[in-house]
Amino acid sequence: MTLLLAATDVLRGVARHFWYRGFACLCEVPLGNGRRADLVGIGARGEVALVEVKVSAADLRGDRKWTDYLDYCDEYWWAVPEGPLAGIVADAAYLPDRSGLLIADGYEAAVIRPAPVVPLNAARRRAELLRFARCAAHRAMRGADAGFDGYGEL
Repeated sequence: MTLLLAATDVLRGVARHFWYRGFACLCEVPLGNGRRADLVGIGARGEVALVEVKVSAADLRGDRKWTDYLDYCDEYWWAVPEGPLAGIVADAAYLPDRSGLLIADGYEAAVIRPAPVVPLNAARRRAELLRFARCAAHRAMRGADAGFDGYGEL
């Protein structure tokens, strides 16, 4: 029996995985180039991990924007549910020498292929850390005062 997982299930497992690695995570984070990452994790030393979640072959094969994310992280990861997507992501077109692979469900994620670390330059790191912090603070404010409509997206 094959279990069909939604992207939110995979995100939950991935977020737990990064939490145990010491990363604070946010989902749907805007980047400096106008793209939006599925998940961004910030480590204790300011390292930036970015995760792209795919739960269908059509979505994976149809995504032409994912390489735009590589300049906004130290570690780039694919996260997929158990099944045939892991084989697709292993293809050279998905840059296995530049990206890690996680197999995830709603509870945890397993590292199938570690993500190579490609350090961000200092200016980009600072900009992305500030963007992450402002996004997190903005969401916290919106959660604390849901009736105030002045908290649009950053």
